[in-house]
Amino acid sequence: MRLSNRIKPISYLKAHAAKIIRHLGDKGEPLIITQNGEAKVIIQDIESYEQTQETMALLKILALGNRQIEEGKVISAADAITRLRERKDSI
Repeated sequence: MRLSNRIKPISYLKAHAAKIIRHLGDKGEPLIITQNGEAKVIIQDIESYEQTQETMALLKILALGNRQIEEGKVISAADAITRLRERKDSI
């Protein structure tokens, strides 16, 4: 995806809103809107947005896991299984 083809001024958005929305739904490519020659917003379809949010959540979980490993806040798989079995037996 070439972003240079996906940059439009705000006047284009105002004049072609319906066309833009159809295209976003069909292609799934974001559109960058400029104002006074500067990029101001990105418009994307809801499916792409949701996928981006899910990806960000997974990346945050991975980063948290890596940080916990670096801080030594981990236990071995065998210890974890033993703890789970002990909890199960105590219920």
